[in-house]
Amino acid sequence: MVEDTSVKIEVVDLHKSFSNNQVLRGVNLEVRNGESMVVIGGSGVGKSVLIKCIIGLLRPDSGSIRVDGQEVTSLNEKSLNEIRKKFGMLFQAGALFDSLSVWENVGFGLKHHTSLRDGEIKAIAVEKLGLVGLSHVEDLMPSELSGGMRKRVSLARAIAIEPEILLYDEPTTGLDPIMADVINELIVQMRKKLQVTSIAITHDMVSAYKIADRIAMLYEGKIIEVGTPQQNRDSRNAIVQQFIQGRAEGPIKVR
Repeated sequence: MVEDTSVKIEVVDLHKSFSNNQVLRGVNLEVRNGESMVVIGGSGVGKSVLIKCIIGLLRPDSGSIRVDGQEVTSLNEKSLNEIRKKFGMLFQAGALFDSLSVWENVGFGLKHHTSLRDGEIKAIAVEKLGLVGLSHVEDLMPSELSGGMRKRVSLARAIAIEPEILLYDEPTTGLDPIMADVINELIVQMRKKLQVTSIAITHDMVSAYKIADRIAMLYEGKIIEVGTPQQNRDSRNAIVQQFIQGRAEGPIKVR
């Protein structure tokens, strides 16, 4: 477990609706400095909405989000952009730019947020690609890569700006079990090497148990339980047990 108990990210009573669809209904969550937090829950429960609120891509209707003690929900766009520099994000679909080469994708944030020259950016991109186990691919285009390689390029892009916080949106979705384990192992190694705080959202329990220090269950717009992987396995909450065992019958409402 992580020894540092200081809070890096604090979410308090967070609400977010889209028209009449109330997605987040009072989410409370603390993520400690250097911790790997995994948020689990079924499809459509608001996991992606939660991390998009944390990084400022969505504005919550009410509630509080603090990063290093700073309230971010009320910041203007300029101040929010400064906070975003602390974050790297691995999107579910990778979100690579098809018209840019691999190194240009990895260096995209550096190109737009620093005064580094292209040669310097490419050198950093090659270094980060090496960290995720990719060599001699920097001049290729995303269309020339496999799904697993594209995920790794996306991870290299997320760490290129050397963030303090990494967010992972369904990092193993669409991958076969072997490549999913490669990505999980990379997530573990990134945390050890870079000493980052991370939040991953997933419905893949194999992934959750491998990468988490603690696991939070999101259900009907609220976090209903937080604990270590072992505490999650041993939970007496029927909703948690139904989810982690993948049973169709039980208390979870099927919409």
